[in-house]
Amino acid sequence: MVDKNIKLMQGNEACVEAAIVAGMKFYAGYPITPSTEIAELSAEKLPRVGGRFIQMEDEIASISAVIGASIAGVKSMTATSGPGFSLKQEGIGYAVITETPCVIVNVQRGGPSTGMPTAPGQGDIMQARWGTHGDHSIIALYPWSVKEIYHTTIKAFNLSEKYRTPVLLLLDEVIGHMRESIELPKEDEIEIYNRKKPTCPPEEYKPYKVKEGDIVPEMAGFGEGYRFHVTGLTHDETGFPSNNGNIAENLIKRLVSKIEDNKDDIVEIDEYLLDDAEIAIVAFGSTARSAKSAVDILREEGIKVGLFRPITIWPFADKQLIELSKKVSRLVVVEMNLGQYYLAVDRVASKHTKVEKFGRVSGELITPQEIVDYIKEV
Repeated sequence: MVDKNIKLMQGNEACVEAAIVAGMKFYAGYPITPSTEIAELSAEKLPRVGGRFIQMEDEIASISAVIGASIAGVKSMTATSGPGFSLKQEGIGYAVITETPCVIVNVQRGGPSTGMPTAPGQGDIMQARWGTHGDHSIIALYPWSVKEIYHTTIKAFNLSEKYRTPVLLLLDEVIGHMRESIELPKEDEIEIYNRKKPTCPPEEYKPYKVKEGDIVPEMAGFGEGYRFHVTGLTHDETGFPSNNGNIAENLIKRLVSKIEDNKDDIVEIDEYLLDDAEIAIVAFGSTARSAKSAVDILREEGIKVGLFRPITIWPFADKQLIELSKKVSRLVVVEMNLGQYYLAVDRVASKHTKVEKFGRVSGELITPQEIVDYIKEV
């Protein structure tokens, strides 16, 4: 008897299936390799669950439509790749300051500019953190398998709703396009988080007023009887613009604090054979799959190596990496770029251990043997 919960699924397909389970009812996007399947499958599947898909004229319009739909009370998502991610940055900043929940998927490819559309890359790590201007924090998640794409997509929606913030879901061409068998969880096994709605009378509602002990404000939807103002300008608790320095600073500090002060809830890491490791590899996404195989090969040769895999790329897992850096003689950051995450690791870990980088931008996945050779050579 065939178990209907087990499916052979592409990574991009798992993202769409999970988004619908998480409650996505609106998708706006523009086709771009290697994320196009996410748009195609959303167009096919959303109408079946009462949702809406719209192909916009460009990436700027796409993120704008997603923000508008979310403000109207609908869980919304868009997907893109490098050049489109660049175009979405102003919109992401708008979602940050207006505290609009939404999920932005970036299936990375080689860059900069048009780069290598069909080749994998991990060159958007720092753009995910600092792509939009101004002081802000961001949540960016990076799974490494089709199964984890499914679960992490749901987590992205949950965190977005819980903290009223855009959440970035970083994939790469390899995991976006590969296929694996996954066991889909049952409905009662999935935790779904929905945004907090106001219970006060409409005339008393202030869209950015926070309650004691909770710095995430309640969020009404347009059309639900509540009238409120939304602006990208710094604003007070009513949502109307304010140039008052104290109000502006309190707003920005709160936007940062609601993420940075909740890292214990947000940050997720995976550790492999680190208990007795003398050398640790730091890797994420498809590169971490090669790194795990490299760890197994090196262990067979008697070299004590382990893998530290951040699933939450941002906010940064500084506490965990500092702790790890005190136990190992080397931290080797392996990534398909020229050292973007290495910069963050080096900043916090170099006081305690040697931090090295191993990467490339050829559009080819780094193989396990290449990692093995690097570890042994150095």
